[in-house]
Amino acid sequence: MRSKLLVLFSTLGLAACAGTMPNNLGVKSGQLAACPASPNCVSSQAPASDGQHHIAALRLRAADVSWQQVVAVVSRLPRTTLVRQEEGYLHAESRSALLGFVDDVELYRAPGASLLELRSASRLGLSDFGVNRARAQSLGSALGQAGLLAE
Repeated sequence: MRSKLLVLFSTLGLAACAGTMPNNLGVKSGQLAACPASPNCVSSQAPASDGQHHIAALRLRAADVSWQQVVAVVSRLPRTTLVRQEEGYLHAESRSALLGFVDDVELYRAPGASLLELRSASRLGLSDFGVNRARAQSLGSALGQAGLLAE
């Protein structure tokens, strides 16, 4: 009985780390949601003067790199699940290795463009200890290794 309770409470505890999916995700007028004031979000669409939140957009090798190639790279990221995917937009959830905290990762590519905008934000907490910035950089590395980024 004791072990069943431990499993139940452990499962409930991990589920609590997921948080509620924000209702402002997606692309509106070519823009991903702005980062909140907290330091647990990075976005290529944050102003360059906002060093806390800004990260460089990724430049694809050419405008003819298929969206499916980008999606395939994202789907191979550790502990990452694709939530919504349509031409030019992707929303994925990435879970932390230890406690299963969920971060929302979004990518946006305007039609015919070679610039890949990205946003990665924690659902819970104030600080992410740089996890979202590191994830964005890892994504850039993975896309580069797949030969999809410009030199």
